[in-house]
Amino acid sequence: MFRYTYNTLVYGREPLAEGIARIAKFGYDGVELVGEPAQHNVAEIRRELDKHDVRASSVISIFTPERDVVSTDAAVRRNALDYLRGNVDYAAELGAEVVTFTPTACMKITPETDREREWAWAVEAARTIAAYAGDHGVRIAVEPWNRYETYLINRMDQAVAFVDEAGHPALGCMADTFHMALEEPDIAAAIRHCGHRLAHVHLADSNRAAPGCGHTDFRPIVQAIAEIGYLGWISYELLPAAGDVWGVLSSAGAPEFLDPYTKAAIAHTKSLENELGLV
Repeated sequence: MFRYTYNTLVYGREPLAEGIARIAKFGYDGVELVGEPAQHNVAEIRRELDKHDVRASSVISIFTPERDVVSTDAAVRRNALDYLRGNVDYAAELGAEVVTFTPTACMKITPETDREREWAWAVEAARTIAAYAGDHGVRIAVEPWNRYETYLINRMDQAVAFVDEAGHPALGCMADTFHMALEEPDIAAAIRHCGHRLAHVHLADSNRAAPGCGHTDFRPIVQAIAEIGYLGWISYELLPAAGDVWGVLSSAGAPEFLDPYTKAAIAHTKSLENELGLV
């Protein structure tokens, strides 16, 4: 029923070609790419995707202090929009359907000015990038992050209100079960509340390992995703339990995030599809 993809961020500094081969080996339909277009050659990525008969599904945006949609520095806000346009171009060139969006830098947990002003800046930026994305056949997915990584949009009801206020058809909401496990009283209910707005999904367990390796019950979550008629991608953004996540991944300090979790993630969700009678 679902289309499956896997986020290459988890492979650290491994050559992208190796990650694409691994993802294809374990039966995924697509590959989720990190939004750093300048670091990659589109033609080479296309060749690898074609070679392994998988698609580019989506592009995840990396929001740094220099790419902050709600910075009080107008130059930083412009830079964030330029970065997002670049990710949309990257996605369009590869045929990917979704680019992710969160309106603060990652790990920024306090506002620089009043919340109303930042919200307005974020809505304006979302409308702008959604219009650009829509012209390129790409959808923007607004992702709530947990309270330890942002302060502006933490829950699905906030993302729904944001998307509805921005009011562009190329703009939707994203569900990431790792963040939702920290912020939502009922993940399945939050997904049902999102409904037709759901544009992208990341599944990760309570410890951000592969589904089935923590204590999150994915049965009601998968059921809810199916019930709302979601036709997008199911992706896995899995990260190690470490303060210096990138350092661990770059030093190959978490080998379970290679073959073991790549295999386990899709196997667990497909087993639930079968158990719930969705296939």
